[in-house]
Amino acid sequence: MGEDNMGAKEKGPEDDDAFHNLMGPIISSIFTGSAIILKSSENTAWSSNYFTSIARASLSTCGHSPQLIQSLNCWPHTANHLTSHPGINHITFIGSRPVAHAVCASAAKSLTPLCVELGGKDPAIILDDVRDMDKVASILMRGLFGSAGQNCIGIERIIAFPKAYVKLVNILEPRVRSLRVGSPLDDDGVDVGAMISDTQFDRLESLIADAVSQGARLLVGGKRYTHPKYPRGHFFAPTLLIDVLPSMRIAQEELFAPICLLMRASSVSDALEIANSTSYALGASVFGTSKRELEAVVSGVKAGMVSVNDFAAYYAVQLPFGGVGGSGYGRFAGEEGLRSICNTKSVCRDRFPRLMGTSIPKALDYPIRNARKGWEVCMGIVLLGYGEKTSRRLGGLWRVIRNS
Repeated sequence: MGEDNMGAKEKGPEDDDAFHNLMGPIISSIFTGSAIILKSSENTAWSSNYFTSIARASLSTCGHSPQLIQSLNCWPHTANHLTSHPGINHITFIGSRPVAHAVCASAAKSLTPLCVELGGKDPAIILDDVRDMDKVASILMRGLFGSAGQNCIGIERIIAFPKAYVKLVNILEPRVRSLRVGSPLDDDGVDVGAMISDTQFDRLESLIADAVSQGARLLVGGKRYTHPKYPRGHFFAPTLLIDVLPSMRIAQEELFAPICLLMRASSVSDALEIANSTSYALGASVFGTSKRELEAVVSGVKAGMVSVNDFAAYYAVQLPFGGVGGSGYGRFAGEEGLRSICNTKSVCRDRFPRLMGTSIPKALDYPIRNARKGWEVCMGIVLLGYGEKTSRRLGGLWRVIRNS
């Protein structure tokens, strides 16, 4: 593990899944023979340093230098020095699109390659032939309200067929209404914790009010929540908003909050049109029975990852992670993720050097004695290597022999 193999990883302020987003790149870097610098958001400084200390202690326990992992906390205007530094070989950025533009522009100064993951507006498409809607609803609840909705691959939109739509409204409303908000540090009966910051609360309330003014129905929540024990806590009430249309701002912008949007679709093509109507394309889910319709959704949805009859299963089993379009580019995790932080080196050598080695045919040896024979040898070599039939290859071999 040399000093010339160095990677940097930036974590944006809007991603609360700090443990995975830190540990994944750390493990990949170490296993590919590189050191890593972790620059976290100022909003996640404490947790990032704590998780980093776990990884450093693991290296020490295994007899390796903990200095291979470095953690850095700074304000955004200082980070440019790191992202543009020529000593960095690769950057993995997880965060928002505006910050990504700054990071990419900075990295371009030293031509540092990047993997950029920018969040999403992930759809969950529910077909009418779902066999157990209660089971599906439980999966959706986890995808919607886990980590108070602060998950880059969290479900942001439920797009349901007509029969499924009615069932989901009846199942989800009482379940969302019964969610308990608070701090799990001192209360075991908590379902939804605090958000990392309250800076988005005005925007969220505005988006909800705008949707309601255009015909959406607010069944549960819809505003910040004042906790009786923690009145200054960053709590947002679990929200269920139905009859949402693709034209509404709330259906286009990433929320990153405990908000469930329910949208209607009449067919697979209609569901795909709605699902693909945003600039994001990170993850997606589809639930149903018909193999034909399931595969049509998998094939037609714009996303870097898709789960069938599940939520984010690709995440748990470490398949290549990343999106397309407005959700970024590149992949981390999986075999492809490991290769992305490696420099591929092509090496070609003789398989049997004692029996056969490379030599230049006399007809091609400079200075060229006979240009016509040289051309025939070149044609023979091409046919010998790439002839589509055995007869063509044998003909190529004869050309080489005859003109050598």
